[in-house]
Amino acid sequence: MGTRRISRETALQFLYQEDFTIGPDQQHGYDLDERFALFCSLYQVNKKARSYAAELLAGVTINLTEVDAIISEAASNWRISRIAATDRNLLRVAVYEMVHRDDVPGQVAINEAVEIAKRFAGEESPKFINGILDAVLTKLKK
Repeated sequence: MGTRRISRETALQFLYQEDFTIGPDQQHGYDLDERFALFCSLYQVNKKARSYAAELLAGVTINLTEVDAIISEAASNWRISRIAATDRNLLRVAVYEMVHRDDVPGQVAINEAVEIAKRFAGEESPKFINGILDAVLTKLKK
């Protein structure tokens, strides 16, 4: 498994944890560096994967409103809060990469998200994620 895949999985796991640990008066990304360092030490995250995972997390949290709006638009009939936590956070990572990372082709972001979904999400999640991300990519190309 490549380092970037491990980084994406780490970012997914951290964001998933954040959904259940941040308080109502806190926002995603609060004390990100400190919390991510603790996460890495507790879960023995591969040292080579930490750098890109940290970049993903910073990017997702800084651009969260924009990323969620893009997901909401592509996921017609689905409010962002109703999407399963694993799917939602995997979509956030992929959409961030598609919109803000010039070094990650859109199709690569989609393929990585689908493969990670096969490992971490529900049975229908890979199809769901692929459909939403394909709609995002189509819109970005216009």
